[in-house]
Amino acid sequence: MPRAKITEVAREAGVSLSTVSRVMNGNPTVDAALAERVREVAARLGYSANPLARSLVLGRTQTISVVVPDLANPTFQAILRGLSHAASKDGYHVLISDTEERVEDEQEIAVTTRRRTDGVILCAPRLPQDELSALLPAIGPAVVINRPPQPEVPTVSADYGVATAGLIAHLQSLGHRRLAFLSGAVRSASGEARRRAIAAASDADPALEVVEISAGVDFDSGAAAADAVLASGATAALAFNDLVAMGLLSAVTSRGVRVPDDLSIAGFDDIPFSAYTSPPLTTASVPAADLGERAWAAMHALLSGGEPETDVTLAPQIVVRASTAPAAH
Repeated sequence: MPRAKITEVAREAGVSLSTVSRVMNGNPTVDAALAERVREVAARLGYSANPLARSLVLGRTQTISVVVPDLANPTFQAILRGLSHAASKDGYHVLISDTEERVEDEQEIAVTTRRRTDGVILCAPRLPQDELSALLPAIGPAVVINRPPQPEVPTVSADYGVATAGLIAHLQSLGHRRLAFLSGAVRSASGEARRRAIAAASDADPALEVVEISAGVDFDSGAAAADAVLASGATAALAFNDLVAMGLLSAVTSRGVRVPDDLSIAGFDDIPFSAYTSPPLTTASVPAADLGERAWAAMHALLSGGEPETDVTLAPQIVVRASTAPAAH
């Protein structure tokens, strides 16, 4: 059956083409009774507004861009799931761009995708703060995930500092006094929050020693750091994320090290696989899907003329599993 045309609806309802367009696009200025008649005729004829035409009328694409540093990371996947599900309920689509941890590409991708969308959500951008501050006004409306509060731009973040302090306190309660910290992305804001938490814990307990070992953000990075961790003399390792922790766990186990008897290992994020490692991984559970939902709520408020929350901070929860145990003496 051929699709009904807007001209047929206008003729049947006895109104102009522009009136049909306004009704079908939800314009509240049309008289309620007249709008009801147009909708009844449209339903009877099987007419629906063309999405492209609707976007031209509204001056919007009904699409927003999300820029992430590493789409392979399950945490970013969970953030995107929460965000895209929430956006779809409001009739929006999500365009995803992955910078693959190339900081130099973030600005160009954000600017390019903004030209095709109604707004940009930057998920854990790695840009230095001065570059981020210069970029945000050029791509607005914008929302930032997992960075400190930004002037006039809503931010949604997890409190990585508090969670790191919680993991350190857990390891200290088990008698660990020498820890290895496997640092992650060089310019990560969450990495800086963790370093501040480590410094505060060290200042509070002079007996605590934390050895920082440079690592990346994936499984291979954790595995590659195994020898350095064992050489450090640490009785426990705190990894940048669960992927790094899993890589370390696999590598030290293959060397005959017993986890947690010889070495305790803690991760970060609580990705789905972390509960199924051997042994299951102690970690900090980041509410990733909630971060995505709250980021969309802020963006939707910006797009609809509302007042978004300007600085949302969610607290990860410490999840203790079998990969941590009392320090061996």
